[in-house]
Amino acid sequence: MGMQPARLNCLLGWREDKTRLKPSDALIMGKIKNVECVLLARHGRQHTIMPTDVNYQANVWALREEGCTHLLATTACGSLREEIQPGDIVIIDQFIDRTTKRAQTLYDGRPTSPPGVSHIPMAEPFCTRTREVLLEVARGLGVKCHPQGTVLTIEGPRFSSRAESLMFRQWGADVINMTSVPEVVLAKEAGLCYASIAMATDYDCWKEHEEAVCVDNVLKTMKENANKASSILLTAIPLICTQEDWTHTIKALKTTAQSSIMLPKQH
Repeated sequence: MGMQPARLNCLLGWREDKTRLKPSDALIMGKIKNVECVLLARHGRQHTIMPTDVNYQANVWALREEGCTHLLATTACGSLREEIQPGDIVIIDQFIDRTTKRAQTLYDGRPTSPPGVSHIPMAEPFCTRTREVLLEVARGLGVKCHPQGTVLTIEGPRFSSRAESLMFRQWGADVINMTSVPEVVLAKEAGLCYASIAMATDYDCWKEHEEAVCVDNVLKTMKENANKASSILLTAIPLICTQEDWTHTIKALKTTAQSSIMLPKQH
């Protein structure tokens, strides 16, 4: 999720499925080296949905309903660390949530939602095993990749002030974006193996004598580095499928998700 599916569309011959669940765009379904996959553009294929308005619940639920076991996301981010340079990849492993307007759970009490209240544990929000595959692939491809990092997700759509950017550095955040939360939370509630490829596009605005983040620079760096994410995904997906059995990992995630739900008492 996150990457423009059209980059893979022309190579792999996909079909579209307009699901009833109202995700960000039609699901694009097909195979990568005989592995069945579903692609979904988080902001829509024309990038018309701002971060606050992305229907993260519908996106995650639609992928779960299609039988997906892994959710591999891509995200543009600003670097909050000198050593994470524009163009670098970060396989993020923790988050700080600064969003304010987003549904944080699939169990929100609506008639169409599953019953109960979910208190999902988030000590390890990202799937360690899936992250290890992405890291192994990135290194094998010669891509400069940081093995872990804390992402701070802001509400957006505006970028941070310099005071905010400096504060986020003091908090221990390594990169900043607008989309990882609540996506990672909902994926864990859904029992999916979730990992994210964060692509650093700039130094946000904390760094003196460096041009502050702007849309033009983000798009320029994304265009220059989009092939890195594509290559990692195209290599990692079949590798995930051919690795040792994922049954235990998936079962453990689903057990955690299920055991986190508190159902109303029956009278």
